[in-house]
Amino acid sequence: MLLTELLHPGILEALAAAGHGARVLLADGHYPASTATGPRTRTVHLNLAPDLLDVTTVLDVLLRVLPVEAAHVMVPPEGAPEPPAIAEHRSMLAPVAVETLGRFEFYDAARSPDLALTVVTADTRTYANLLLTIGVRAEGTLSTR
Repeated sequence: MLLTELLHPGILEALAAAGHGARVLLADGHYPASTATGPRTRTVHLNLAPDLLDVTTVLDVLLRVLPVEAAHVMVPPEGAPEPPAIAEHRSMLAPVAVETLGRFEFYDAARSPDLALTVVTADTRTYANLLLTIGVRAEGTLSTR
């Protein structure tokens, strides 16, 4: 048994193989994961039933095991209000800045060869997609026995 909260073997494998600058896509249930992801991504499907699991739940676990350097969200067309999921992402990721991208710009960013992992959730909220860039581990954070 592992001494970490993250136990999913596919997610652990993809994150262990990724390094600084690699990206992780947390996709909501509306995201076209079969066509708008990078050529090297490992895709993990966690979309068992609507809203089981959501992006927030996955992000909560990832933030305990992964340094995040940057984050991007997909935003609705100009003039539309910011969806609640984006405000939640900003709150959870602070002090990391959360940058915005339009729908097609977000798809282009997610198609990058740097995308190491795509986690498809069953989040039914609109614009809950989140693209994370892996940072570096801070010195002194490795615990030894």
